[in-house]
Amino acid sequence: MSQAEVLRMKPPLVPLATLIGRELRNEKVEKPFVKYGQAALAKKGEDYFLVKLDCQRIPGNPATSFSVFAIFDGHNGISAAIFAKENLLSNVLSAIPQGIGREEWLQALPRALVAGFVKTDIEFQQRGETSGTTVTFVVIDGWTVTVASVGDSRCILDTQGGIVSLLTVDHRLEENAEERERVTASGGEVGRLNVFGGNEVGPLRCWPGGLCLSRSIGDTDVGEFIVPIPHVKQVKLSNAGGRLIIASDGIWDALSSDMAAKSCRGLPADLGAKMVVKEALRSRGLKDDTTCLVVDIIPSDQPVLPSTPRKKQNMLSSILFRKKSLNFTNKTTNKLSAIGVVEELFEEGSAVLAERFVSFEFFSALLNANQCPVLLVALLGKDFPTNANSGIFRCAVCQVDQPPAEGLTMSSGPFFSHGSKRWEGPFLCTNCRKKKDAMEGKRPSRPTVIA
Repeated sequence: MSQAEVLRMKPPLVPLATLIGRELRNEKVEKPFVKYGQAALAKKGEDYFLVKLDCQRIPGNPATSFSVFAIFDGHNGISAAIFAKENLLSNVLSAIPQGIGREEWLQALPRALVAGFVKTDIEFQQRGETSGTTVTFVVIDGWTVTVASVGDSRCILDTQGGIVSLLTVDHRLEENAEERERVTASGGEVGRLNVFGGNEVGPLRCWPGGLCLSRSIGDTDVGEFIVPIPHVKQVKLSNAGGRLIIASDGIWDALSSDMAAKSCRGLPADLGAKMVVKEALRSRGLKDDTTCLVVDIIPSDQPVLPSTPRKKQNMLSSILFRKKSLNFTNKTTNKLSAIGVVEELFEEGSAVLAERFVSFEFFSALLNANQCPVLLVALLGKDFPTNANSGIFRCAVCQVDQPPAEGLTMSSGPFFSHGSKRWEGPFLCTNCRKKKDAMEGKRPSRPTVIA
């Protein structure tokens, strides 16, 4: 069955505006409490996490507050993990136009996350360091949860329905056939490590570099086919609340999603995080950095999220549950639970920037506000007006001014209209155009070997 046929069979989603309208009309639906716990055991010291409870959409207005939780699992060093922890949030927020309402802010957030991940990756690579990091980045605004992820850290949702939902997609080459196909189409090679005698061992890796992930931030030494473009999922909980478990692969290599959720049900968030780590350690031992955040989104009249028994999903719930899925990886484990508990608002996991739902109106606002020009790359395939004040010979990605003779790509490729003139934008310098094409599988990209 094709993707188009599957999408036609899906029931219509409830618009975000309708859901927010329900909140405003129902006086009993108050903003939830957010409580969290954190626990970790270090093996290599490359895991980092971010907790920020006091973010505000409108500075100085506590009524516009939202929370951010993130896990950064570094590899080949700690530089990328630290850099992402310090810069990713600000890069995401800078990609959202200022002065918009909550509904528009939540709608803009998924594409702003894409822009923020890409911008953070570009800024880190300009430092010339070779480490990398996975990222699982969670934004909680009221009952709406938005998750963006690259790599194999994971975020799961445990709701009152008792069925565990996976809010991320693992970008391990071993488990993700779609990502293997994309990497090889982009010029990378996928295979296991060869040892003396020709025996292949270990997980599938991308060569050159030997990374077992297909998406990350950083990793400048493994080719452009390892991309920073995140899988993004946005859901809205009912006023029954829910529990998020966000953890690095040190947890998920030892525990399934169901095991992790079951190990901490009925416990406060702080004790729950410790119990998840303890259970992972008991199951597998300390073979990797192990970091866990447990986040409870709790109705204001409840001191703690109650424990609920796991229920079998019946025919009625499968018919009435509204779900949209544009990424078919891990379909069987990615189903959200229970009637009325979760409304899925958005999901997209494509590694092609042109498919990441950037609207003309949203991007025009960014251009006029002179905010986050890197989002221009995500508009490929669309027509838009050129901002004369933004620098007509400035690369839309790296933001470096160059004369036209220095290899700027102008009025060519799928992101220009047929009527565009030679002096009209956008422009990509040679290096950024090559990176974009390699990321999207349009040309092989192999490292230059100097004898």
